[in-house]
Amino acid sequence: MDNDIHSAPRPVAFDRATRDLGVLVGFDGSRQSILALHYGALAAQRSGRVLTVVSAYSVPTPVYTTLAAVPNKSEAELASAAAKKVLDEARRYLQDYPGKVIYRIERGDAAGVLVDLSALAELAVVGARGRGGFLGRVLGSVSSALPAHADCPTVVVPRQYKVSEAGGAARFAQGEDRRPVVVGIDRSPASRVAVLQAAFAAQNRGVALQMLLALPSLEGWLEWYPELEPSDAGVTDRRQTQLEKDLETEVQWVKAHYPALEVTASVKPGDPVAQLVKQTREAQLTVVGTRGRGGFTGALLGSVSRGVLLRAMGPVMVVPELQEPRLSDQPESSR
Repeated sequence: MDNDIHSAPRPVAFDRATRDLGVLVGFDGSRQSILALHYGALAAQRSGRVLTVVSAYSVPTPVYTTLAAVPNKSEAELASAAAKKVLDEARRYLQDYPGKVIYRIERGDAAGVLVDLSALAELAVVGARGRGGFLGRVLGSVSSALPAHADCPTVVVPRQYKVSEAGGAARFAQGEDRRPVVVGIDRSPASRVAVLQAAFAAQNRGVALQMLLALPSLEGWLEWYPELEPSDAGVTDRRQTQLEKDLETEVQWVKAHYPALEVTASVKPGDPVAQLVKQTREAQLTVVGTRGRGGFTGALLGSVSRGVLLRAMGPVMVVPELQEPRLSDQPESSR
């Protein structure tokens, strides 16, 4: 397996039925990875798919100054044994989990391993930080790299995520969380792919979907483009009203594909990152795309999605560019 971080040709073919690894969780035994494991177990149980738990190890190039310094077991054997012990922690945590679980030990860079396996998964889940195997600085090397390169949606679980303290099978009981799923939209095709993934997540949870479009302030641009300065204080309000009317078409488009789903949309003036970070405190899941038109966009992971992940107080799903036949009837406003 080639474990180098890579980007597959976009958009990526995505058919849940063919993604045999189901919900993929990166596990390194850290507290953060336990939170990710719990989140992934609930997600797999909710969708009726297999839960795949992966622990990765890498082997540095050995340098021995004398023959006596050569260990009885190779570096690879020692690293593999350590990874097995880590995976045993996951087994113990999931011993009362009622669903099917696959455990895998993979050799290679943790981020590269998960990126490769994401092509076989319908959802990947990692903690925001770990202890080295699925971790890095600030956000974490894996939780930063995986959403940017994965071939499936990725959920990053922050340290604030609360898990059940119940014992036995009750630990994995689905709670009565009625908070909505929130998704950032900028009316680009890429953001609409994220909207459809968010709609699926909301339907699975039996909760409402809320679409959020951020209306950036003109203040930051006026120094460079003084001719844009509004002639009256109501220009933002008028633009907000216009965009809200446009979003009514977006709502109807989503409901055409998810008729039973409650869908609402709103326009919030302000910085897109700040608006979405606020939603991570109030929603059970916040969804963003990797790229879009500018408001919810960027290169690779994207400035907005990265900014949200760095400051999120709740789980965030990052949706890559996926092939989506339902875009064939998307609203014409931004084609």
